[in-house]
Amino acid sequence: MIELNYRDSKPIYEQIEDSYKKLIMNGALKADEKLPSVRSLATKLSINPNTIQRAYNELEAAGYLYSVPGKGSYVASKPKANKERIEGLKARIRELIEELRYYNISDEEIFEMVREGL
Repeated sequence: MIELNYRDSKPIYEQIEDSYKKLIMNGALKADEKLPSVRSLATKLSINPNTIQRAYNELEAAGYLYSVPGKGSYVASKPKANKERIEGLKARIRELIEELRYYNISDEEIFEMVREGL
């Protein structure tokens, strides 16, 4: 389920995008599963349909969704990771490690966090 936090500084479309990414990565949404239409989700969340469309477009550009004209948007079997995206994720990991070290978290604790995440 998608929950929005209107007090969050993150734009609504990014919150929707992040929610769908998590649902897809956690297996709650399966490959080829149809997503709600832009109009129905906008009505359900009481937001502008353009906001939903932007989130869907971003998810499709990242390879999480595909659309079938006249039919709707569906979960892609696997996102297409490009070099730029992977490098961006690696940079985020490095930033997180730097921040953890700033807070005096040991390398062993960081390794344990990574192991737990795997």
